[in-house]
Amino acid sequence: VGISTGGFADCLLQRGVRRVYGIDVGYGQVAWKLRRDDRVVLFERTNIRYFDTSNIPEPVDIATVDVSFISLVLVIPKVAEMVARGGYILTLVKPQFELSKGEVGKGGVVRDEALQTKAVRKIEEFARSCGLDVVGVRPSVLKGPKGNQEYFILLKKGQ
Repeated sequence: VGISTGGFADCLLQRGVRRVYGIDVGYGQVAWKLRRDDRVVLFERTNIRYFDTSNIPEPVDIATVDVSFISLVLVIPKVAEMVARGGYILTLVKPQFELSKGEVGKGGVVRDEALQTKAVRKIEEFARSCGLDVVGVRPSVLKGPKGNQEYFILLKKGQ
């Protein structure tokens, strides 16, 4: 979800996944190499919140989520619908989209580590409330375009 140019999709394909379903509100961003790959099924101009999960004909073993300008609180429930029991969701938490406007610094950058932690905890707690287990949390080695520290959270859907 949030396939954009297809970085996560390409990584998964290189590691042997059989199929990638790419969902994004944007259009025409996916790299040509992926666009012409038969293993890639694209749903462009598609808001995940309103996505009909019956369009995915099989349970998904792993979902990656890299979205902007929307809280993961609005995304995780729909993604969880598509994931098989025992499957995983790898989310990229962008603190600037999880905090209130007053908590986000100038230019949309969250520099305060306590606020970054607050954003991560918010998503961990929400995921648990959806019946998902938090497997792990790690800071991303790469920062966001404006210098925001982002965090990976690996979730697992219960059996």
